[in-house]
Amino acid sequence: MIIREMTHNECVRMVAEHHVAQMACAKDNVPYVVPIHYAHSGSRLYAFSMPGKKLDILHANPRACVLVEAFENKHRWKSVVVDAVFHELPDTEELHNERLKAWSLLSDDLDWWEPGALKPRPQPTVAVSPHVFFALEIETLSGREAKGDTS
Repeated sequence: MIIREMTHNECVRMVAEHHVAQMACAKDNVPYVVPIHYAHSGSRLYAFSMPGKKLDILHANPRACVLVEAFENKHRWKSVVVDAVFHELPDTEELHNERLKAWSLLSDDLDWWEPGALKPRPQPTVAVSPHVFFALEIETLSGREAKGDTS
């Protein structure tokens, strides 16, 4: 198998082509990894969540890392690691346009809200949804690709 570094443009293209990734964050040196559904635009990934552990951690430490993968088999795969900074997009006049952009980009994909809204146990019904849109500002990205078998 041959493993090579992906170019910056290849990394950006892969991030733009995919919509599901693993996001890692940490609080008090304890890591937490969750799947997210995201939309890419420029230097940002947009995502959605309900209140919970992920948002609690990101509020305490806005540094996050996202892993985007394409796995064909053990000899053929690609992965891109994105180092990013969390920015919540509350429903304010100042952030209205960016929040609308996040919703618009995310809603292009069927069931975009599921990873962020579904919980493993029933949740109480509330009059107003406490959903949270957020952006992950891309600081750096790098990737690797494996191709073929050396035998």
